[in-house]
Amino acid sequence: MAKKRGYHHGNLRQALIEAALQLIEEKGPTGFTLSEAAKTAGVTPAAVYRHFAGREDLIAEAARQGFEMFADLMQFAYDKGQPSALAAFEATGRAYLAFARKNPGHYIAMFESGISLNRTPELAAAAARARSVLEQAAADLSQRIPPEKRPPASMFSAHIWALSHGVVELYARNTGTASPFPPEDLLETGIGIYLRGLGLIAPDE
Repeated sequence: MAKKRGYHHGNLRQALIEAALQLIEEKGPTGFTLSEAAKTAGVTPAAVYRHFAGREDLIAEAARQGFEMFADLMQFAYDKGQPSALAAFEATGRAYLAFARKNPGHYIAMFESGISLNRTPELAAAAARARSVLEQAAADLSQRIPPEKRPPASMFSAHIWALSHGVVELYARNTGTASPFPPEDLLETGIGIYLRGLGLIAPDE
């Protein structure tokens, strides 16, 4: 069925990407070969090279698609939180965790595969778009801070990105590390502590 779907509907390239995502979840980004991806997609190994020069190119495309999806989700969360800058910012943090839970193959390709975000211009652009949504949310919220005390929006957003990534890696992806609290609670309270430190929410909120 995969072979028929690929050749007869012009969807072979996407079938290979979906096969790679499945294998990434099962074996990790370096645990499979192009031949295995071809077999999973139901095509011959030679067919893979019509679309991808190597495994890294296949993973890079999976990562690019992941960042596009991620950026769309982050933008949706940001828009949904409007007009409150605080609600929009917190929503983007939650969206990060939701994406990692729902799309583990993409997440691994994006952040754990060792593929450079500059491998292709398209991948770099997709990653930058995702990052820009969180930076915009941070910039909006930081307007409440006096200019002389205001951190750069890129630093502000990078701190939250790192916090979100840490919660995902340690507690939300079944890595064997027992979480003392639900990952969502860890992320929400962590963001709250950070924002209180900046004076953006009251100590008793």
